[in-house]
Amino acid sequence: MTDDAPEPPSGLRAMLPDLAPWRASRDFRRLWYAGLISNFGSFLTFVALPVQLKDLTGSAAAVGAIGAVELIPLLVFGLYGGALADAWDKRKLIVWTEAGQGLLSVALLLNALLPHPAVWPLYVVAALSSALVSVQRPALDSLWPRIVAHDHLPAAASLNSFRWTVGGVAGPALAGVVVAYAGLGWAYGADLLTFAVSVVLVVRIAASPASHEAAKPSLKAIAEGARYAWGRKELLGTYAVDLAAMFLAMPLAVLPFLADELNAQWSLGLMYASVPLGALLVSLVSGWTARIHRHGRMVVLSAALWGLAIAAAGIMSNVWLVLLFLTVAGGCDMVSGIFRGIMWNQTIPDELRGRLAGIELLSYSVGPTVGQVRSGGFAAWWGVRTSVWSGGVLCAGAVGLLALCLPKLMTYDARTDEHAAQVRGQRAAAQV
Repeated sequence: MTDDAPEPPSGLRAMLPDLAPWRASRDFRRLWYAGLISNFGSFLTFVALPVQLKDLTGSAAAVGAIGAVELIPLLVFGLYGGALADAWDKRKLIVWTEAGQGLLSVALLLNALLPHPAVWPLYVVAALSSALVSVQRPALDSLWPRIVAHDHLPAAASLNSFRWTVGGVAGPALAGVVVAYAGLGWAYGADLLTFAVSVVLVVRIAASPASHEAAKPSLKAIAEGARYAWGRKELLGTYAVDLAAMFLAMPLAVLPFLADELNAQWSLGLMYASVPLGALLVSLVSGWTARIHRHGRMVVLSAALWGLAIAAAGIMSNVWLVLLFLTVAGGCDMVSGIFRGIMWNQTIPDELRGRLAGIELLSYSVGPTVGQVRSGGFAAWWGVRTSVWSGGVLCAGAVGLLALCLPKLMTYDARTDEHAAQVRGQRAAAQV
């Protein structure tokens, strides 16, 4: 924080989310609402798509293959999308990609309404959706620091996490009911409606053109961002920790089969909602995060606890204990996400923010995507519960090893870090 920033609140009030970004920025509020609405619909499809694949194929490997078809678009468009975010108007990128996602919802809806829905459109839509998200997320992630004051970025990270988790809890929970009693078409139709509302909100925010220092989108520009990231070992540490955690301990692809194995098919929507629920509970009391300065240590600790909680969920035979540990895991993942976001937003210069957001996208998206393949393959070979608990144990071990190999991540302190001080200075100069 700046020297003249107000002291953080104390007591119970200090535990509540800080609403300063909400009060100070109209564009933050509009973008926040748009994200809340579209996330809600996306989580409906997030549940409906693997359920439809499971019903059509009966194969855990086929469900896990969703991650395989999403991987190449993530790798290609994540990096190039970051370069586009630095060179183009960020608002326009967000609007057009949001509209494209709506068209993909139309395709899923039409396929679901066929007498005999086909399997291949599900994979095609998953791949195209991955490409659109990979272009949109760097623009979105690099836009927040432009519309929020520097000292409000930790609070904005918590509020954005809260927005995501509300959709993550309500969407899957409702999806389980909608798919079971109304049908897949209703889930896809609701997703389409949320994208339409989101586009209307996003077009009303202010334009966000490229910084005059930003490089045009090219392989050279992408390489420049990669060189910067490589020189920031503490940033590399956040990417590596999240990648390991998501690749090794993301069990979402096998949850439909885990519910069957526990003879609790009714619990599938709750399983999908449990991880976001844990994240929501943490975001509701996220005020304490503003008083933490050693963000790297919190990233490592919470990622290791995520793995241990997933391992416990895989061991338990009681469905309520499974739900409990999935909720705990979600809370740990939220803590890690909040502190990763704070480090990224407070230390990366504006002219590189889009390209670094593309690298960040790979760290938190490639892991879950490939993790679906890993969990589905392990489940096919050694059983569903073994796939879950072994991934959690491997995650905790990998995170511990990364902590030993990346000391700069463990010693990072926002109060003394030179990059954080540089970005604070840039923001202060821009406001003069």
